[in-house]
Parts: sequence; C-alpha cells; structure tokens
Amino acid sequence: MIVFLVATLRGVNMGALALVASFIVGLSVYDATVDDVLAGFPSDLFVILVGVTYLFALAKNNGTVDWIVHAAVRAVGGRVALVPWAMFLVCAIVTSVGAVSPAAVAIVAPVGMGFAVRYQIHPVMMGMMIVQGATAGSFSPIGIFGSITNGVVDDRNLPGNAGFLFLTTFLAATLIAVITYLAFGGRQLIARGREEAHVSAMAATAETASFAATRPTSHREPHSAAEVKANASVPAEDDPHRLDTQRSVTLLGLLALIVGALGFDLDVGFTALTIAVALTLAFPQSAKGAVEKISWGTVLLIGGIVTYVTLLENQGVVQWLGEEVAGVGAAVIAALLICLIGSVVSAFASTTGIIGALIPLAVPFLLTDQVNAVALIAALAISSSVVDCSPFSTNGALVVANAEPEDRELVFKRLMQWGMSIVVIAPLVAWGLLVLPTT
Repeated sequence: MIVFLVATLRGVNMGALALVASFIVGLSVYDATVDDVLAGFPSDLFVILVGVTYLFALAKNNGTVDWIVHAAVRAVGGRVALVPWAMFLVCAIVTSVGAVSPAAVAIVAPVGMGFAVRYQIHPVMMGMMIVQGATAGSFSPIGIFGSITNGVVDDRNLPGNAGFLFLTTFLAATLIAVITYLAFGGRQLIARGREEAHVSAMAATAETASFAATRPTSHREPHSAAEVKANASVPAEDDPHRLDTQRSVTLLGLLALIVGALGFDLDVGFTALTIAVALTLAFPQSAKGAVEKISWGTVLLIGGIVTYVTLLENQGVVQWLGEEVAGVGAAVIAALLICLIGSVVSAFASTTGIIGALIPLAVPFLLTDQVNAVALIAALAISSSVVDCSPFSTNGALVVANAEPEDRELVFKRLMQWGMSIVVIAPLVAWGLLVLPTT
C-alpha cells in the first residue's frame, strides 16, 4: 500500500518503487539474497511486452496496422459498434481451443487498440473487451484454465462439472464486457451506424490528434467531398488500402506469430521479437524509431510490481493466508475469503498459478460437504480470472503497452480503477450467486 501511495503522491514510477521495496523487504525482512529477489522478475513478461510492442511498432510504421483496421471495418459492413464484440469473440474462440490467454491478447490487442484510435472508440472499452474475451474462452474443457481446474478437481477426487464451470465463467466475463461496453460509449457507437472504411491519411491524422479519451466517444460525420478528394491524392505507398511488399511481408510475419504461438506453442515474446528483427533487417527505413516506441515505462512498472508480489509468494505469504482461511470455523465465510484471496493475488500475479494453488487449500472444508464443491470452484475460477484486466496482470499490461502514448496513462489509471473494483465485486457476486444458495 505504501508503494501505491508514494507513487500516486510523488509521481514516481510505481515499478521502480516496487523494485526498491523488493530489495529492502527481501534483504531485511526475509533474509533473502539479491538473486532471490531477482528470481521473481517476470522475464517472460518482459520479453512478451518488448517483442510484441516492437513488432507492432514496425507494423504501424509501415502501414500494416492501418490496412488491418480498414479490413476489419469492411468485414463488419462498416458497423464500428460491432468491432469490439468481434475482438471479444476472436479472443474467446482462440482461448477456448487451447491458446493461453496472454498469447491471444498479445496478438489481438495491438490491432484492436489501433482500431480504437482510428475510429474514436474509447481505448479502455476496447482493451476490456479483448481481455474479457480471452477470459471467457479460457475455461472451456480444452482451454488452459479449464484443463488446469478440472485436472486439480480430478486429482483431489472432488465433484466437478466442466460444463457448469465453462458456462458460469463465460457468462461472468460477458457480463463485465457488456458493462464496460455501455460505460465507455457503446450506445454512442451503436448510434453511429455504418461508417466508411476509407479514411484519408490527412483525416486519420486529425482523428488521432483530436481524440480525447476522457470524453464520451463522439460521432464521426460522413466523409466530405474534400476528404474524398484528399484520399484520391494520397501517394500509393501511404494508401492504407494498398497491400505493398512491406505490408505483405509484415502480414506473413503476423500470421507466423499466430500459427507459431497457437499451433506450435512457441513463446509469444521471442517469436514476436524474432519476426521484428527480421523485418528490421529487411526494411530498415520503416524501422526508424520503432525501438523508442517500445513501452519501456510499462515494462518497468509491471516488472517491479510482479517482482514484489512474487517475492511475497515465494516467501509463503499467500500460502499462509490460504491456510489461515481454511482454518476459519464457518465454511461459507472461508469460501468467501478464499475467493477474495484468489481475486487479489491474481490481479498482480499468475492466474494459472493461483487457480492451481487455491483449490487444494480449499479441500479440507470442501470435503466436509458444508459448501457445494462445484459452486465454490466456479466462484473461485471467476474471482481469479476476470481480474486479468488489472494493469499489473499480463493481459492488462499488454493493453496498456499497446495504447497510444498520449492515452497510456489514462488507460493505466482506468484499468487499475476497474481492476481493483472487480477484485472486490467479483468474489462477492460470485459467492453470493453460486455458493450461498447451495449451502
């Protein structure tokens, strides 16, 4: 809490403060070594953030992202209001067939956030739709979270229901997506109806410059004759509808990233970094300034926070909390506390690890039959997964990293506000709707 308070009041990067806190607390309180502290640094997340933002910086520089955005508008018949839901469904489908959630978000977020800028969609809405879509599909029987949860349940000889788990988590993520869609301008998007995908380079620049993420999404007027004329005079190499050599090669690189990550389980970060370096070597002119566009501030922020939380995990703080909760006399209250712990820790750490760790801790009072095991496991799954929109989780960090630089601070703050709210509300609602009625 001190780290959050100081960072807020003094304007210091929270990640830098968290790294300092990790060093001081680790050496003075837990008698850990510097190596022990650094063992918690999320090197995999570092590579993902650097690799993905570097690759899509190149794709933005050479116009590939613009081309994809225009193709997406054409695919939904110009109905901009449908695009956030298209992103939600794409992520849900991809994770439901076995892709890890961060891989899906890493691939979809850059395109979705680019679309948000071009068509004046609130970046927080787009980011939340992408993250909740990835969460919605993850608990399918063949999804990563679903496989882990069902596997732990089977290993502990607990009653389980894979279909109920998938249905409840999907509905929970969809409900949050609907709320954020409406809260960040969804009704205004619906009112805008169909829009042309043809936006001139001059008009696109004006849209980006004038976008104010703090106000409701504004209506974009139909293109004037002057814009159409300007569009006709755009040089061929700047035309967002033209698929030139660079864009074709970049698209092949993005396709290789998707196939490698989802089909062959290749590391998303290293794969993206490899493709980015290859594109830089092939097209050095369009690569100028791409390294500077990597979200270094976000990397420091997330790296520091995760390092500190991992230190606490490695020192047994989370396990101790779980054991203390399991010892609570009233099983129904213990169930709520377990859900709250899963929610809080997952907002800052690995959802996969939390799901696998907390279910075993709940086994003692699940075996007493005072709480319905199927209902509690579903509530715990919801509590631990829908908070992935937190900017301190991998998915939330990817959204922040892929927001426009001028919007990044706003996106971070809004995701932190929504994430911390969901940390409290999701366990309470899931417990109230699923656990209480079955006790």
